[in-house]
Amino acid sequence: MDEYAIDLLRVGAGEVPGPEIFWMSAFDSWYPLVFQSVLVRGNGVTALVNTGPARDIGPMNEKWATVLGQRARMVRADGEFIADRLFENGVEPEEITHVILTPLQLYSVSNIPLFPNAEICLARRGWVHFHTTHEHPHDDRSTSIPDDVLVHLVTEAWPRVRLLEDETELAPGLRTWWCGGHHRASMVVEADSTKGTVAISDSYFYLENVARDHPIGISENIYEATAAYRRVRETADVIVPLYDPKNFDRFAGGKVA
Repeated sequence: MDEYAIDLLRVGAGEVPGPEIFWMSAFDSWYPLVFQSVLVRGNGVTALVNTGPARDIGPMNEKWATVLGQRARMVRADGEFIADRLFENGVEPEEITHVILTPLQLYSVSNIPLFPNAEICLARRGWVHFHTTHEHPHDDRSTSIPDDVLVHLVTEAWPRVRLLEDETELAPGLRTWWCGGHHRASMVVEADSTKGTVAISDSYFYLENVARDHPIGISENIYEATAAYRRVRETADVIVPLYDPKNFDRFAGGKVA
């Protein structure tokens, strides 16, 4: 079996109201989020799941503050920019072979231009939805793909853009499947490792979403969410929510496998 080393890279933090994480629950609570990119290495592949927020997180924070208030603003410590995190792990941006995006949001897509040699992998469903939807209460165009990144994708980077079908093998032991739930571009990334199959996704914010079958509240389709959780419970050995602060308690130093 082809096996990968998997490392979590903290790229920012914030807080959100309880009902955003747990559907119709915890109305009087706020919960911490830690935004994470994931480095997947092995078998000639150096893949990055999500590229982190832009160097200037001000515009993104201003948008978030209009929805949830100032408390929801992202905070990023020194050294948490994606290029710094990669450097800590001995990786240069030019060495990234695959950028995997889930979902299409400012905190996941903003640094795509940093990776000139990577195959840029995103859900075909999410790409089509972005280009065919004029108004949407959740997948707002300006917060999905910023204009400068969009221009890069459809011009210079277009030969490297790979639109993924619902079930795709990127390399032996590295797969994606479309799950929806959170956004139209949401996927589960599966990587085989020494600990078994690792399932990485934005469709569950906390491990409890999957373990308790409790959908995220900021869900576009709870039927998709619960179907994804069921499949993950049945097929994954290790579950990695992309925003769960407790990942760094479960995985010392962010080392998943």
